Amino acid sequence: MEEEDLIDELMGAAEKDLTPKQAKILQAAVEIFAEKGYASTSTSEIAKRAGVAEGTIFRHYKTKKELLISIVSPIMLKFAVPFFADKFLNDVFKEENTENLDQLIKKLIYNRYYFVKKNIPLVKILLQEMAFHAELQDKFKQMFVEKVLPRFKEVVEKFKVAEQIKDYPTETIIRLTMTTIIGFLVTRFLIIPDYNWDDEQEIEYTIEFIRNGLKNT
Repeated sequence: MEEEDLIDELMGAAEKDLTPKQAKILQAAVEIFAEKGYASTSTSEIAKRAGVAEGTIFRHYKTKKELLISIVSPIMLKFAVPFFADKFLNDVFKEENTENLDQLIKKLIYNRYYFVKKNIPLVKILLQEMAFHAELQDKFKQMFVEKVLPRFKEVVEKFKVAEQIKDYPTETIIRLTMTTIIGFLVTRFLIIPDYNWDDEQEIEYTIEFIRNGLKNT
């Protein structure tokens, strides 16, 4: 499966929309925000690691928060709101997957597993800063309600009509499924990443846990 690398994507944009100095600033900000968190990072530290003058940062970004938003927004689009991506839709929501609950969950988990594995620093920034910045929360809520929720509802309703899953409220099924998958990814890559995980087995356990909780018996 092809792995998306958002850091490479951000840096590659230097040849298009960003100047080389902007790319270096973004790279340095990603590294330090992931290491220390947004609040504990100064623009002077970012400038030093990027090899630019601190004033250069403010020529491109009015504030440190604007710099943060420029990093986190594309992460939301690719990770928190992956349904914006045609590639994600084509990979996960193929007709054969939406006919089989296990297959759909497996595709969903593996798709996000490879993405998080490749983009740990960026995902860490997203999860760290979402709770502290209303701008990020509002943007995520809007994206989720407009883009993610309708697509999830469509698939869940299909499984409910086919009596493959329990007749819980659709939003409850979405919450239970999402929190289980996100919990697995956060634990695996951010909380105890050095544990001797058997990833394939853990994914199978996760699929089984969701299936057994939702299946209509």
